This record gives sequence, C-alpha cells and structure tokens, in this order.
Amino acid sequence: MFDRLEDIEKRYIDLSDKINDPEIIADNATWRELVKEQSELAPIVEKYKEYTACKQNADEARAILEENLEEDFRALVKEEYAQSNAKLEVIKEELKILLLPKDPNDDKNVVVEIRGGAGGDEANIFAGDLFRMYTRYAERKGWKVDIVNANESEAGGYREISFMINGKGAYSRLKYESGVHRVQRIPSTESGGRIHTSTATVAVMPEVEAVDVKLNMNDCKFDVFRASGNGGQCVNTTDSAVRLTHIPTGIVISCQDEKSQLRNKEKALKVLMSRLYDMEEEKRHAEISAERKSQIGRGNRNERIRTYNYPQGRVTDHRIGLTLHKLDSIIDGDLDELTDALITTEQAEKLKMGNEAV
Repeated sequence: MFDRLEDIEKRYIDLSDKINDPEIIADNATWRELVKEQSELAPIVEKYKEYTACKQNADEARAILEENLEEDFRALVKEEYAQSNAKLEVIKEELKILLLPKDPNDDKNVVVEIRGGAGGDEANIFAGDLFRMYTRYAERKGWKVDIVNANESEAGGYREISFMINGKGAYSRLKYESGVHRVQRIPSTESGGRIHTSTATVAVMPEVEAVDVKLNMNDCKFDVFRASGNGGQCVNTTDSAVRLTHIPTGIVISCQDEKSQLRNKEKALKVLMSRLYDMEEEKRHAEISAERKSQIGRGNRNERIRTYNYPQGRVTDHRIGLTLHKLDSIIDGDLDELTDALITTEQAEKLKMGNEAV
C-alpha cells in the first residue's frame, strides 16, 4: 500500500509541475484533464502527509523512550507514543478507503425515473412524494433539477416522472436510491382509517456521453406531437413534444418539457443513452458473482430497499438494517444520514473483499 502511496505522491508533484507549464496551459483540454486528475489525487496525498507526520512523531517518541528518563517525563512521552500509534491505525484505515477503486460514474449527472407501483392512486401520490424528496435534496446540494417527462395522476402525484439532476457527484450520492420504495400510511381517500401499503419504483442512471454508448441513429424513430398539460403559451399550440422509440430494444421515451422540439430531442437522446448504458451495466454486474452478493451500490429495481412508515414516523433501509425515526425530515430531502450509512457499509464490504483476496 505504501509503495502505491509514494507513487501517487510523485504523480501529484509531477502534475503540479505540468499544470504550471505555459505550453500545457495553452492546451486548454489537456490542462483541464490534468487539473482534474490532480484534484482527485489531492485527498490521498493530504492524508498520506498526515500519516507520515504522525509516524515521525511516533518514531521520535519511541527513540526518546529508549533514553534514561525521569518517571514523570517518561509517562508523558509514553502517552504521546500511544496516542500517535492509535492515530496511525485510524489514518491507515482512512487511506485504505481512499485507495478503493472509484466508480467512474460517481461525478456524473443522473437521470432518475420514478413510477407508481402497487397501490393505485396512493402509489402515484407516493411517487410524487419521492420526486419532491429528491428535488429538495438537490436544492440542499446546489444541484439543478430538469424534468424530462411527467405523466400526472388525477388523484395527485405521478404515474411516472423522469428528470435529470445536474451537479458534481450527483450519481455518487443518488445511485443508492434505485429499487422499490414502500410506504405505509393512511391514504387521504381512506374513510375507515386503515393503513395501506403502496410502492413506487426508482431507477437512477448516470448521464452518459455518446462515446460511452454505441448508438445507431438508424435504430431511432422520432415522432412529434403537441404537448399537453401545464407549460405556458407554447403548450397545445406547437408540435414540440417528442417521442423517441429505440427499435432494437423497444424503449420508448417521451419528452415535452421544453418549448423547443430540438431541445426535447436532445433530452430524449440523453435518457435513451443512459437507459442503454444501464442495461449493459446490469448485464455486466449479473455476470460477477461478488456483485450479486452486494447490491448496495446498484439497487435492483425489483428489490424492496426502503420502507417509509408514517404512523411510527420511521424510515427503514432494508439493505443495511438501519431505522431512523425522522421520517418528516427525510421525506423533506434530508437524505445524508441514510446515504452516508450506505456508503460506509459499501466501503466496509469492499475492504473485506480486498482483505479476503489477499
């Protein structure tokens, strides 16, 4: 591990020299790529510097303990030596986590699709609650939400809604949301006061570029139609809405949120590429037995991942057995405690797998 850390530190120093080179600065694309690489290495280098400083303190304290010392001074040095060693172990674990392979999609924007599941109108209303939860979370993070298509339910909420969240690290935080979300509560339409159980499905996919997906435009069929619903003066007056059909897979994507037909086509293509990329990723992960044992990082769409119980004010994530009695704040977009726990568990699993491999 420490040989690798030394190599990373050397690479970091080399990058510092390169990004200050006038010739490289003149090549904007190369310069940005090198700056990005350096920023990714910076946390590891800083933590490694912290480790080396702490180790130096420990070595100095150990050397002093070998001398003939007064008892009071020896006790102080011994305590400092013990504290430095304890801190070294903590930093070691932090370095192991920093060195774990990074998901290449973590910094990407995301495409999110929410659909009402079992439970009729109440499932659609719950789908609307989840959409609000993610938009509020995006607001907290300073991310931008851009609706692609929404099929509203007469009772409220959505039969289905797809939207994009644009912001650095969006996928790294939201990828854990893929799966079946279950709600237990008394619907507003329930006169007998009985608790109903309903579900909604969430799919979170990284936004991908054309270079990440082999897409033959001859396989794509575009239909245009007049947008409907809320949307201002252009709705119901121009054929700006777009329906994109990918013939080989049968995937159909509608987009009518933009006034421009061209912008709706661009959005639909982005969603299609994310869908195709996600399908390929699902196939790849299904072929890896280790991935089948741990679905935290890639929630199976058919897997129940979380329950929102309104009578008890609790939210339970079934993947890690975590229950939080703070439903109101979570449904209002306060997802960090849940997400941090999922990240920590996934990191622990990866470390365990790495140790077993060794």
